[in-house]
Amino acid sequence: MKKIINSESPIKIFTGSASRELAEKIAESHGGGLGKCSVLRFSDGEFQPAYDESVRGATVFIIQSTFPPAEHLFELLLMVDAAKRASASRVVAVIPYFGYARQDRKDRPRCALGAKLVANLLYAAGIDRVITMDLHADPIQGFFDVPVDHLHASPIFVPFLQKLKLKNMIIAAPDVGGTKRAGAYSRFLNVEMAICYKLRKKAGEISEMRVIGEVAGKEVVIIDDMVDTAGTVTTAANLMKEMGAVSVRVVCTHPVLSGPAYERIRKSAITEMFVTDTIPLIVPHPKIKVLSVADILADVINKVYLHQSISDTFI
Repeated sequence: MKKIINSESPIKIFTGSASRELAEKIAESHGGGLGKCSVLRFSDGEFQPAYDESVRGATVFIIQSTFPPAEHLFELLLMVDAAKRASASRVVAVIPYFGYARQDRKDRPRCALGAKLVANLLYAAGIDRVITMDLHADPIQGFFDVPVDHLHASPIFVPFLQKLKLKNMIIAAPDVGGTKRAGAYSRFLNVEMAICYKLRKKAGEISEMRVIGEVAGKEVVIIDDMVDTAGTVTTAANLMKEMGAVSVRVVCTHPVLSGPAYERIRKSAITEMFVTDTIPLIVPHPKIKVLSVADILADVINKVYLHQSISDTFI
């Protein structure tokens, strides 16, 4: 009897501990459930992830953001290694928030190039592909020796901003580095753009900020890829309000929100902040609204599995 060989590998979606809530939404949007996996933890803090079902011949998608602590990154590496050793056909790392992305260049002597090191570690672990969202710098894609699907949250934020129907809206970049991202929103929404120029004496502290552009009488929307301590966006919002802005809103893909961020946002002139769930909020905040990226990631996961183009994902 001639044996029939199924050439299509099954799809299986798993998650690490950092992104379980988002992964559950992605799996639901995709139309299935999450694969079964567990983590054995030793008394000294060492841990060992394992799959509780077969992944032999499967296309495995592992969803895990790599925000601190570093155990989240290491858990992802161990899960990739486990999948490869269990004979998975392909292993795709779905990293909604790619940590260490700010270390994308040597901006001072004798410093680490963290983004490149993380890319090397993932490649050594055995990834076949990476799906991520709003990298801190586009060139990071070139740090990988595997294909990278670099998605943007704009398909979520742009329609949301359009529904707000803000009068005299103006898009603002929080710094010169964010000009390209803000410019894309400005062109698509057909509104003007302002740029904040900031000087730093050291990381995390702003010594001076100026606004290039007319914000008086405008409803300002600041576009950023991430907000960490919120020093930049709150300083910018307060300055723009002093310059006559009617309101200031912030659109941010990755809500890192560490240290004094929550308190700074509360005390600032920011009217509202819109973020995604690439990083779970530590606590709810009255000024912060979360929009989910689950549907976008589920759609791209399906298209990658079926070897289809993802061009229509971008706007």
